[in-house]
Amino acid sequence: MGQFSRSQVASFVATCFDYGVLFSLSELAHVWYVIAVACGALAGAGSNFILNRHWAFQATHAKVHKQAWKYTQVSAGSLILNTGGVYLVTEYMHIHYAISVVIVSLVVGFAFNFPLQRGYVFK
Repeated sequence: MGQFSRSQVASFVATCFDYGVLFSLSELAHVWYVIAVACGALAGAGSNFILNRHWAFQATHAKVHKQAWKYTQVSAGSLILNTGGVYLVTEYMHIHYAISVVIVSLVVGFAFNFPLQRGYVFK
């Protein structure tokens, strides 16, 4: 339970980076929300990797480049799921992208990111 709690705190911090970039690009720079979602996800991924490796999963025993490669694979899948999911929810369910991104990121985070990071990247 401690590992799960720490990983959720790390995800929250990464989400702050993610959403900061997303909403800055979309609302201030007028970048198409789909591109902004992808850029935000990339920004959050870096902070999430560092926090998970050193704090949430305390997995500094493994070589960083191997973990980084595995993390990149999981993050790529997450990026596709988040970006595609936000597009589908926004366009076909007619929900504002700001709400769509929260819904989709929660589903992807709990169902995809956490299990793969715990069991594959930082085991």
